[in-house]
Order: sequence, then structure tokens, then C-alpha cells
Amino acid sequence: MSTTSEGFDFAHLFALAGTRSALDADTLNALNSRNGGFDRHLGIDYLQVADGRVRARIEVTAHLLQPVGLVNGGVFCALAESVGSIAGVAAAGAPVVGVNNDTDFIEAVRDGVIEAKATPIQLGGRTQLWEVLMRNEGRLVARSTLRTMVMARR
Repeated sequence: MSTTSEGFDFAHLFALAGTRSALDADTLNALNSRNGGFDRHLGIDYLQVADGRVRARIEVTAHLLQPVGLVNGGVFCALAESVGSIAGVAAAGAPVVGVNNDTDFIEAVRDGVIEAKATPIQLGGRTQLWEVLMRNEGRLVARSTLRTMVMARR
């Protein structure tokens, strides 16, 4: 696995493990500017990446809505997976992959901003369990429990 992607070096995330510190503003900007793939499609903007916590946001736009005008439930699942996985990497100091994502939809969202915060429930050497709370205009709208598996660094 390459540790660099479009100008961002994941070694910055690996180095957070066990420090309780966070990425500085320049490194966080580099992460957001390299954000590609599905994260870019969703429009994820990471606000804080630290050992033990990650906060991010997405703006609700038309491409995230179901035909009836509500945010598609898959958006919440994917947001939780992305935020929890970045948190997992920062906590483990190694790549992680999601192995289970259980998301509860609490309240419908039509517009505005969805903010997500990942915090650890359990951090083991082989697996981790994360709670990801998602809010819209301060209201809790979805809650995910994400299990990740820690992979070997190459």
C-alpha cells in the first residue's frame, strides 16, 4: 500500500497513534485537497483529525438526495465509514478497513450541513469499534457503529 496520494502522505496519520495530538492546519488542508474518490463525490471536508477523534462535514446537495428530496441513507453509511476509517488509521498508526457498519437513521435531512464525529468505543490491536454521530443543524440525525480491522503496514 502506498502511503502517499496526490500530495498527502499518510505517514502523517500513522504518526498520530498514541500521541493524543491532531493534524496541524496545513496537513489537514493537504488531506482535504487530496481527498479523492468517493470522499470527493460526497464532498467530505475533514475539520479535525486526531488520535482518538475525527470530525468532518458535508454540504447537502442535490446529488446526495433520494427522489423524494431526502438525503439517501447510504450517504450516512459512507460518511461514517470514511470518518471512522480515518480515525482508525490515526489511532492504530496503520491502515484499517471497515468490516461492519451499522447505521441507525434517526431523523430525515433535506438540506444544510451534516457534521460527523467519530470517537472510539474500543481500540484493540486487531480490531477497533467506533461510534460516529451525525448531526444536521445541531440535531442528531444518524448514528453509526463501525468495526474496523487493523492491517499490517507495508
